[in-house]
Amino acid sequence: MNQLPFMLVCFAVKEEAQRFNPPEGVKILLTGMGRRNAEEALRGALQTEIPRLVLTCGFAGGLKPELAKGAVIFSADDDARLESVLLEAGARTGSFHCAETVATTAEQKRSLREATGADAVEIESEVIRGICREQKIPSATLRVILDAATEDLPLDFNQLMTARQTLHYGKLALALLRSPGKISALLELQRQSRAAAERLAEVLRRIIVDERLKAGDSWESGRGLPHSKT
Repeated sequence: MNQLPFMLVCFAVKEEAQRFNPPEGVKILLTGMGRRNAEEALRGALQTEIPRLVLTCGFAGGLKPELAKGAVIFSADDDARLESVLLEAGARTGSFHCAETVATTAEQKRSLREATGADAVEIESEVIRGICREQKIPSATLRVILDAATEDLPLDFNQLMTARQTLHYGKLALALLRSPGKISALLELQRQSRAAAERLAEVLRRIIVDERLKAGDSWESGRGLPHSKT
């Protein structure tokens, strides 16, 4: 296997990673949306190199009403050093529900909050963290809130995906032709996504320069640390 990179940062799509420029020793893995794509991408990446730390990053929908857009929350392995680094970088602790599909309405998010008690909803992190536990690689989920708990997304994106969980641009165009009033809301969501990506990148930049993650025998091999729930 190749020399260990310091950190592997996983994003589902390029829009989530658009503001993050990884320095030497940090690699980005774009997994694609959905659990199947995330598992295939990560297992493929681990065939050639084992990172010291995996962060599964990107956007999340708020379930906790108090979480504002742009808030960065995390759930990490049971390691005091890693948790301290994430907190000091500007993230706060939180819990995640990993859904099969995108929660697109405030009502759906309210129901998920009641059913799970989670603070935010996303899709890929559960499978990524599971693989990391299997391989004994330290990991954390780090997500920025794109849409607050009380907000509806402008479109039901679940209806606009291909079988491989990529956006079907023909379906998107047809949806906008049918509901042209959604265009302005979609443009606003794009603006929000750029701001959210910048906020996430700010936190990531603070994390990757923290010397505490580079020191100590427990980080040399990426193995042997205890793990907690996603």
